[in-house]
Amino acid sequence: MLLLAGCGPADGAWRGALERDFPPAPRQQVPESAAELDTTADPVPISELPRSAWLRDTSERTEIPVRVLAAYAGASLRLAQLEPECGLGWNTLAGIGAVESVHGSYLGARAADDGAVYPPIIGIPLDGSEGVMAIVDTDDGTLDGDTQWDRAVGPMQFIPTTWDSYAQDGNLDGRADPHQIDDAVLTAALYLCQTGGDVTTDDGWTAALATYNRSVSYAHEVAELAESYGGEPGRDEVSGA
Repeated sequence: MLLLAGCGPADGAWRGALERDFPPAPRQQVPESAAELDTTADPVPISELPRSAWLRDTSERTEIPVRVLAAYAGASLRLAQLEPECGLGWNTLAGIGAVESVHGSYLGARAADDGAVYPPIIGIPLDGSEGVMAIVDTDDGTLDGDTQWDRAVGPMQFIPTTWDSYAQDGNLDGRADPHQIDDAVLTAALYLCQTGGDVTTDDGWTAALATYNRSVSYAHEVAELAESYGGEPGRDEVSGA
């Protein structure tokens, strides 16, 4: 079953339980950029930010498709420009992407060269059945095709209201599409940073993951994957392409 993104803030009774049971923050990895990061320069699509040799070698090591990996790495590099105090690594984004949609490959989907994930990945109806929150349709079915209930959409599994609030155009084609891998991953990165602050700290990482999904088992799975994927040098130690 697909896990649900954008479930809401971790506060009240939830907060105490999460602080006790959530895993510590995994080490965040940001790869070396293919060009000098410059906040004053015209932006480029995030998939063009990572070095090609790093993408090749890391894809071979992690078995993450190169096109999807480019989105994870590019989003971490873009956030290093926009919100450097956040410290979000590509490996945390990859951990989330693995759990949410197996890197955009759930039920035979795949990310094409242009980043479009097809067939579209649509979650279960949020109809209040056992283990599922109830969210009556908020987007007239525009994103999820369901006019009765909301569903999480895309490779990073956003509910429509969260997508509407945070949507980003990662490939710079003039529109934000939750089924396009660059847009989806950059939106997830911004969402994690704005809800967690400094995600290199245990408190920040817990807050970020808890707003993405409150499940403690989910957080442990993402953390374990992030540690596994991040088994490589940090940005300043990565050799160039």
